Amino acid sequence: MLAEFGSFIAAHPDCLWRTCRDGHLTASAWIVDAGRTRTLLTHHRKLDRWLQLGGHVDGEADLAAAAMREAREESGLTRLRLVSPEIFDVDRHRIPARGTEPEHWHFDVRFLIEADPAEPLGISEESKDLAWVRLEEVTARNPGESLARMVRKMLPG
Repeated sequence: MLAEFGSFIAAHPDCLWRTCRDGHLTASAWIVDAGRTRTLLTHHRKLDRWLQLGGHVDGEADLAAAAMREAREESGLTRLRLVSPEIFDVDRHRIPARGTEPEHWHFDVRFLIEADPAEPLGISEESKDLAWVRLEEVTARNPGESLARMVRKMLPG
């Protein structure tokens, strides 16, 4: 998958902007509690699915910073900690056409971020709901491989 990302970036110098019609880079936050037993998911309003938090980088070349920004905006959390500047996961997925926006690809770069579940959440207009979900229960909300892969990276064994 990293080769696909590299080829896409090389062919699309404007890939940090959502105006890149073939697709663009996005940044996501796989937010976990300190014990690494729960993750924060958003019930995405447009896609009507439970997903990790994240979104468009809007020209921000520091993808970890973009993931942190998206996490703050979409959760209301202020005490977030980037666990590592290393990429935690990558995923390429199709975004369906909506309104005047054509179908396109998101090349999603994901970072591991820690938060305190006791901190109050603030639901943004992009979300129907937010929930701290036990890792073992994530695939009950979204059985897709994208989230399942991140769960597997967190669970022992």
